[in-house]
Amino acid sequence: MTTFLDISRISKRFVTDGTVFEALNDVDLKIAEGEFITLIGHSGCGKSTVLNILAGLLDVTDGGIFLEGSQISEPGPDRAVVFQNHALMPWLDVYGNVELAVKAVFHGRKNDREMDEWIRHNLELVNMTHAMRKMPSEISGGMKQRVGIARALSMQPKVLLMDEPFGALDAQTRLMMQESLLDIWRKFGTTVFFITHDVDEAVFLADRVLVMSAAPGRIIEDVKVKLPRPRSVDMSSSPEYIEARQFCLATIRAESRKAFAEQNA
Repeated sequence: MTTFLDISRISKRFVTDGTVFEALNDVDLKIAEGEFITLIGHSGCGKSTVLNILAGLLDVTDGGIFLEGSQISEPGPDRAVVFQNHALMPWLDVYGNVELAVKAVFHGRKNDREMDEWIRHNLELVNMTHAMRKMPSEISGGMKQRVGIARALSMQPKVLLMDEPFGALDAQTRLMMQESLLDIWRKFGTTVFFITHDVDEAVFLADRVLVMSAAPGRIIEDVKVKLPRPRSVDMSSSPEYIEARQFCLATIRAESRKAFAEQNA
């Protein structure tokens, strides 16, 4: 496997009022171009800290992050983030929210007509052209997340970072969004790093499911998902799905018991 994204033995410590908290310890991971990676673990294990470091929003205490051999030290258009709360600008309509990202990345590289065509193209990918003049307050949670994905894709990132993007959605909408995301990923082949607390979601989406330990977070299992692609929700009864799901659940439960025992020793 040729390494595209290299998370090289990173650690992260925070200091608050003289107290040191170790959030991550020696996280080491190699990701190939076009892989779909999911990261799971119970709350507080450092999942979002890893994503924020990948996004360039946090620095590392030790180690480094390398994308195609170049070290990441700050935010950049080669990495786009989709957050759980969608982070849309409430004063801009759907079109305007995507336009904001397009202008930031392509100013001077595309003319007004080309930018308009690119905005509409990305909204079409997520089936939102019909609502492009609606305000965020006028659309549903699932539709807001579609806009967030369109905005991220419009930047043509090398890596798409997703921090529990479907966590606040109802079950049916969540399944629809998962299938929609896989369809878009299949068309673009973008490398995806997806955080979730939902094991079923992690297994359904991923090429590899990474399981994190309790804080300080580290990768304790790297599970290759053997489900064929393209995928559909009816695969949840297949032996490959059940095997990966049960292994991930057992790993998380064992880690939780271990953490509880250490806290109460």
